[in-house]
Amino acid sequence: MIGHLKGNIIYKNPPEILLQANGVGYEVALPLNCFGEIGELNTEIEIYIHTLVREDIFQLYGFTQIEQRSLFRELIKVNGIGAKMAIAILSSMSVSEFYICVENRDSIALTKLPGVGKKTAERLLLDMQDKLKNLNITSNNTNNQANQINLSEQPFGQINQAVSALVSLGYKANEANKAIEALSDKNRPLPELIKLALQNIK
Repeated sequence: MIGHLKGNIIYKNPPEILLQANGVGYEVALPLNCFGEIGELNTEIEIYIHTLVREDIFQLYGFTQIEQRSLFRELIKVNGIGAKMAIAILSSMSVSEFYICVENRDSIALTKLPGVGKKTAERLLLDMQDKLKNLNITSNNTNNQANQINLSEQPFGQINQAVSALVSLGYKANEANKAIEALSDKNRPLPELIKLALQNIK
């Protein structure tokens, strides 16, 4: 199984990147929060990988922090939470923010995540309490560094990319469009544009 990759980003189309490592191009899906950390095209990055292998799929999921991967692996063990929903959760909040929701039993915050209804939120709160303790994840030992790097994305098509990224996470197209349109400054870097839109949807 692939657990770690180091290579150059040769293509970005959130939530996926194409990472070239040792002459091989790997398609990797990342939480949207990670796009503010990975840098520009043609720069070298290191990411932690979870390899999902099924009869009909071979998919790589990447994370800039090992805590993100650990949480992802626990999330997909919860009944009704698939890889796509786990990525959507990690795209909408940091590991520490998720920890705080679980610690405070804040099911309302969880139901604002794409695809998470009341029953799923309650199941997450119940199943994840002990798992987070076992993983030694707390609200203090993780930092959401998304958007601290100013990416030199070309503005052309950026709004469409942001909308597509939100739709891929499970939001409806009209929700995604409204969230982007509500932003006063649409010329921000793509990861920042997506994060602000997520805040509008919430």
